[in-house]
Amino acid sequence: MRLRRLLESIQTFNKDGIPVFISTPADDFELLASVIGTGFDYQWVSDEEIIKSNNMACAEVVATTQPYVAQGIIKAEFWRLGHAENYLCIDSDSRFLRDFYRSDFIHPSGTPYTVFHENKELLQVAKNRGKHRFLSDYFEELNAVRKIFPRNGPNYSFMPSPFLWSRKVWQSLETEMLANRGQTLWDVVARGVGEYHWYGEALLAWKAIPIHPIEPYFRVYHHDWQYYFLKRMGENEQLVADNFMGVIYQSNWESEMDYGTPQKSWPSRLLRRLKRLVRMLESYF
Repeated sequence: MRLRRLLESIQTFNKDGIPVFISTPADDFELLASVIGTGFDYQWVSDEEIIKSNNMACAEVVATTQPYVAQGIIKAEFWRLGHAENYLCIDSDSRFLRDFYRSDFIHPSGTPYTVFHENKELLQVAKNRGKHRFLSDYFEELNAVRKIFPRNGPNYSFMPSPFLWSRKVWQSLETEMLANRGQTLWDVVARGVGEYHWYGEALLAWKAIPIHPIEPYFRVYHHDWQYYFLKRMGENEQLVADNFMGVIYQSNWESEMDYGTPQKSWPSRLLRRLKRLVRMLESYF
């Protein structure tokens, strides 16, 4: 359901006809086709094809990688197929809100922009709302990044999704670091440092492309507490579209868009709804 919603928004707002690729496990292709139906222009590639494009990836490591981690690595490895020099990596829980063009993603010099900021707005909202666990987890990941890419200066964020990535940057990471260590992204992302950090820090370290910073493309509601708070402050999609190209309601709490029969028991679903109600009420305090 989410993917169909995303494709509908792309069909409406993709004014330059930028090609669209969808990746799923090969076994899911028939389900994909049945869910989204006809009328959408896209090219499908299998996750397995992307995985095999890196002949250094250890089959045992790939097989034992947590699915949510594997998804990120597969997206990062798409460049190896040679379909694009630069690509916008977007998840199915995303939706465009207004027209977009190639020029939104590519600098006049021909270089892709880089989502590159300090994430101060989200950190401040989390601080204001007393979300200490969120802040702890956030800085724990950044501290892990610092150990891998030691440098002076602020803690930068190269997220949220959608990610605008260049083949040249991923290739520089492989050439300058991973290959020398006999490693791949499959080996290192499992440390708890997201693929987006590897991309951004590799760009800062080896400057494979000029850096043209840009703020996040989409308004991302990472957590329901963030969504309820901003909504209470008057935020809506019409206002968001003035500054953001699209919106993401995280699939881990927008459960009503899940496809098929619910996997969790009704007590579990009821508890989730109660927790969301509590967080909505919390936004008033």
